Amino acid sequence: MFRRLRENGPVVLVPLAWTFATAAHLDLLALRTVLVAHLVMDTVIAVFAVLSWREMTDGVLLAWRRVLLVGLVVTLAGTAGLLTDPPLEPVLTATVVGWMLVPAAGLVYTGLHVDRHPRAYTVGAALSVGGAVAYTVGVLAPLSAFVLAGLTLTNVGQTAGIVAAVADY
Repeated sequence: MFRRLRENGPVVLVPLAWTFATAAHLDLLALRTVLVAHLVMDTVIAVFAVLSWREMTDGVLLAWRRVLLVGLVVTLAGTAGLLTDPPLEPVLTATVVGWMLVPAAGLVYTGLHVDRHPRAYTVGAALSVGGAVAYTVGVLAPLSAFVLAGLTLTNVGQTAGIVAAVADY
């Protein structure tokens, strides 16, 4: 059961996480709710990495193990940024951009090293990077439409990549 959950869970968790992030940016969630979500993500990522460690030793899976490890550090930084009063906005922004770019690197690598659905990975990476650019412009400007566009592009791109991955197994 755990193996099946590890193989198929990300296809639900990736779009859920980006939808949750979008809701947080729209101020639909309390800061405490966002902190709890970060603590849950810290735990889920760590447990997933530990349970999958032996299977992720080479090739594309090794690349994704590295994405998980860097992503865990990024998420822990976001958790720390949420624990301060007031929250450290630059750390939170870096956390969001980190989660846009780190999986994008994994998607690029995957697209270059798989025979099935390589375009889903490379297009997903491009959408995620485009999302990071739009999001960063939106945060710096500040232009909320760019922030939301960045979150949406990333959600679509990373969801496309994880759907392709699940379809390949």
